[in-house]
Amino acid sequence: MKKTVFICICALGLNPLIAQQEQAKDSLTASPISLEEVSVAGLRASEDQPVPFSEVTKEDLASRNLGQDLPILLNFLPAVVTTSDAGAGIGYTGIRVRGSDATRVNVTINGIPYNDAESQGTFWVNLPDFASSVESIQLQRGVGTSTNGSSAFGASLNILTNAATREAYAEIINAVGSFNTLRHTLKFSTGLLNDHIEISGRLASIASDGYIDRASSDLNSYFLQGIYQDDNTLLKALVFGGHEITYQSWFGVDPLTLENDRTYNFAGEIYNANGDLTGYYDNQVDNYRQDHYQFHWNQKYNQNWSSSLGLNYTYGRGFYEEYNNDASLANLRLNDVTLGGATQSTTDNITRKWLDNDFYVLTANAQYTTDDSNLVLGGLVSTYDGDHFGKLIWATFASNAQPNHEFYRNKGEKSEVTFFGKLTQKVTDKLSAYVDLQIRNLGYKANGTINELGTIDIDDSFNFFNPKLGVTYNANENTQWYLSYAKAQREPNRTDYENGSPRPEVLNDFEAGIRKKGNRATWAANLYYMRYKDQLVLTGEIDEVGAPIRENVGDSYRLGLELEANLALSDQWLWQPNITLSENKNLDFRFQRDGALQNLGNTNIAYSPNLVAGSNLVFVPSTQFQVGVLSKYVGEQYLGNIDADLSKLPAYFINDLNVTYSIGPLKWVKNIDFSLLVNNIFNAQFESNGYFYTYDDTWSAPNQVTTIEGVGYYPQAGRNFLLGTTIRI
Repeated sequence: MKKTVFICICALGLNPLIAQQEQAKDSLTASPISLEEVSVAGLRASEDQPVPFSEVTKEDLASRNLGQDLPILLNFLPAVVTTSDAGAGIGYTGIRVRGSDATRVNVTINGIPYNDAESQGTFWVNLPDFASSVESIQLQRGVGTSTNGSSAFGASLNILTNAATREAYAEIINAVGSFNTLRHTLKFSTGLLNDHIEISGRLASIASDGYIDRASSDLNSYFLQGIYQDDNTLLKALVFGGHEITYQSWFGVDPLTLENDRTYNFAGEIYNANGDLTGYYDNQVDNYRQDHYQFHWNQKYNQNWSSSLGLNYTYGRGFYEEYNNDASLANLRLNDVTLGGATQSTTDNITRKWLDNDFYVLTANAQYTTDDSNLVLGGLVSTYDGDHFGKLIWATFASNAQPNHEFYRNKGEKSEVTFFGKLTQKVTDKLSAYVDLQIRNLGYKANGTINELGTIDIDDSFNFFNPKLGVTYNANENTQWYLSYAKAQREPNRTDYENGSPRPEVLNDFEAGIRKKGNRATWAANLYYMRYKDQLVLTGEIDEVGAPIRENVGDSYRLGLELEANLALSDQWLWQPNITLSENKNLDFRFQRDGALQNLGNTNIAYSPNLVAGSNLVFVPSTQFQVGVLSKYVGEQYLGNIDADLSKLPAYFINDLNVTYSIGPLKWVKNIDFSLLVNNIFNAQFESNGYFYTYDDTWSAPNQVTTIEGVGYYPQAGRNFLLGTTIRI
């Protein structure tokens, strides 16, 4: 019923009063404010604000958009490191920025939070081929401007979906590649009907066997959007989503397996009573659907005032299924079985662990602009309900189980109310000041039974005040200096609660930089110092579904320098290099080793390489032909926080070749584009991710505790390719 009510609210919202006023302009940047951008204007940074950011357009993505997930397409941005469980960029992928993992990178789609409310993660596998429906992306590094959802602790990623197109078109997109990869996409647009209305959409399917054994992906997605616009009003209703079935590849490999069989996958192993491996369970999969319903009303009232209203409903449901060897009947909440006088307390079984959730969001902002000022007032109200439950599908000894036996069930609820105000004010012709104040109020409850006889009981609430301020100095029309301070606070996620008694994180972020523009060269430099209190850093360990485990570490910091440039070397050559140099430290880190608490002093923060560099060298001999070489270097990093030699993940350097060729127009098509992407052209063997764990051995020697270390890796594919065609009619 609540889903029906929400959709009806969206439908009723399609009839607002339409103000017929002249088009407003952003006087601080002397450029028109796009109606499309009104909904994200309160969240995105502009060049007059003291925030480091990168912009990516759909044209930037087009040549490499051949089926890989969005994080992989953003791999070459400054301070970005990406991961892929299946090893080839399709399936479960992740992004880290400045060493901060995906749970601490805030993501919004049209101003609506995309991070999962409980885990705070972003699961791009649920939105296959979403890059094909993106108009533009802004990646802000550091705290950035106030945004909707959990505060950015490493970066924020703001995505704007397709804008209206004036001309009708249809696109047929196909791609083939290594590991039996196939991608099929159909896109269309009616163009502007009567200069006001457009309907557009996309259907897509992607299939891949993956580089890792059995790490297959079967992905389907859709996108449908209706737009009404005139000079001052934009109404945008859209529904999009995806269905993913991926064979689990969460567990990586140990060092010996890496050396002998780097593509091996432990998931789904089946053992007999003698402990011999007899095969693999063929349905050891993650199976999840996610649907998003959004409505946006962007309005310009006059030369100074504009506003936006956003409504969202997200429905997610699915499970991961797994074969469990010799698992405890008690953990399934079943009685032991007696057979022939012998008691059986374990059983081989197959389980499904479900998540069924609903997420409702209302966003709104109003913007006031004059020649000297830009004021944005905005806010968010959201609520999340998530049901977690496990079902027994089959067991060798089913004991007292009834059909569809549930062995745990719990519920998570989260609500949030956020308000922010942002003012960019010209103080002189060259100097402008920026003030950004945000208040977040949220509550989180979770209670019930969890897997393996445990329970969960959380009832927590938070009130955060996050101020930000800075100045920008325009030395001349081509040179800009800026300085800023931002405070961010954020709540723990569900996994943090399940693994202890976490405290909220606090970050004080200081940024200083310069932007320089020229006729043939544009470059920027940014210096940052991020000081944390109770930072929830990755420990290196993972849980039963491969999710990273975090813990509070007291005091820590990240200090770094980011350099990036856009250089026209000639009329045919373009070079876009970037480099990030950083130091990332836990202060006075304590660790229980060999039965004694030790102070290890200042240690490196896990998953935080001190050097990350990217490059895109492009040769454009004609308007129809383009060749690009994309390079990425990620320095050595630790997979844990104790500076153990075993936890070092070696540095890696990879290079991709991207070739595009276009023909047309022809009689029957507007154009045909051919794209070739050869990843890792030098066939480097590398691992972009891993895990590290320790445990205490108390049984090998009497009255002695020995701390044992272990490590695992996620190998990435060697040389592989994707070849695609786009036919536009």
